[in-house]
Amino acid sequence: MVDSSTASRQMMRLLQASHTITLEELPDLVAEHAEPAGIYDTAVFVVDIRETVLRRLTGRGPDARDGGQQFTVRGSLPGRAYQQVSLLPERETDGRQEGRRRWWVAITDGVERLGVLRADTGDDDEPTRRALRDLASMVALLLLSKRSFSDSYARLVRTEAMNVAAEMQWNLTPPPAYAGQDTTVGAVMEPAYQVGGDAFDYAVGGSVLHMGVFDAMGHDTTAGITANVAVAACRNARRQGASLADTSRHIENILVEQFGTSRYVTAILAQLDMETGRLRWVNRGHHLPILIRGNRWTTRLACPPAGPMGARLGLPVTEAVEQLEPGDRLLLYTDGITEARDTCGREFGRDRFTDFVLRHHSGKHTLHETLRRLMTAVLDHHDGKLDDDATVLLAEWRGRLEETALVP
Repeated sequence: MVDSSTASRQMMRLLQASHTITLEELPDLVAEHAEPAGIYDTAVFVVDIRETVLRRLTGRGPDARDGGQQFTVRGSLPGRAYQQVSLLPERETDGRQEGRRRWWVAITDGVERLGVLRADTGDDDEPTRRALRDLASMVALLLLSKRSFSDSYARLVRTEAMNVAAEMQWNLTPPPAYAGQDTTVGAVMEPAYQVGGDAFDYAVGGSVLHMGVFDAMGHDTTAGITANVAVAACRNARRQGASLADTSRHIENILVEQFGTSRYVTAILAQLDMETGRLRWVNRGHHLPILIRGNRWTTRLACPPAGPMGARLGLPVTEAVEQLEPGDRLLLYTDGITEARDTCGREFGRDRFTDFVLRHHSGKHTLHETLRRLMTAVLDHHDGKLDDDATVLLAEWRGRLEETALVP
């Protein structure tokens, strides 16, 4: 039986004991502190970069998974718990002691999905379910605290070799998911292991959400370096209080300083006031953002392009303003999404892109699950391998008047 007070004490002891351990020691530490609370045979499964498989963290071997199981995100019970961000019981009895029930619970930090936790309990009551969710939340915090300096974690979440440009980009980008102040953000980037010049960025300062999607010229390591410089210059200007227009000029100046006019970057830079829904943005030669309203219609927002940053075209930078309504969703993307072609040369297209988001993110799936399925559909359309980088950043503003939950 799971006792709530005992479970709470064990969670605190787990946290205190975790400060000086490595990632490899985490599975045993979790099991050691879960058993006194009535939670047995725990196992931690971490999702890969593409969100296709869940790999068990055993703590053994160079990728900390020697001898560990693996489940697909599509077509498995652990994968369903991951997709739905839920707690699911297992009907099969193999591998556990008689009289115990096995559970799969999503491991999330806010809305960033990290994997799933497997655990056995003797009861199926609300205190037990609450303790399982609490343990999964604690595991999420511990994984986040260890992954930034763990090569084992980096190997664990990769299913193939990664090029240098992608290595830079994944270390540059913020987490793929955020929720707060009635706003949710999700982002995906492909090809995950071979990405060149694409990048996305977002950050929160007070009540303002800063967003950006970047597309550097080329698909090689130099393109990755160019995108890295652009994002770093953007953050540098933004953190000094520069306007969107001045931020884009600062990025251009830095790019020209480093590369002359031989390298350029297109981008959309945006700021969303999360209290009022006021959106401000500038267009530096990029595809126009798409606004989805009421899950019924879409439109491309308009803003005169100022030309790519680094090209020194000298065009004026115009700041556009749009008032969002509660429930509006904003799509920022690069051309690799819409221009992905099938074997007959047919593009995935903007209409199919927006229709996919409309159909899948209509209450059935979370924003982040919608993006996972979108990128799977784009890859399937292009026979599993993209010729160009493809990035999507999707932000939803619910507004203060909305009462619906961000996640199920």
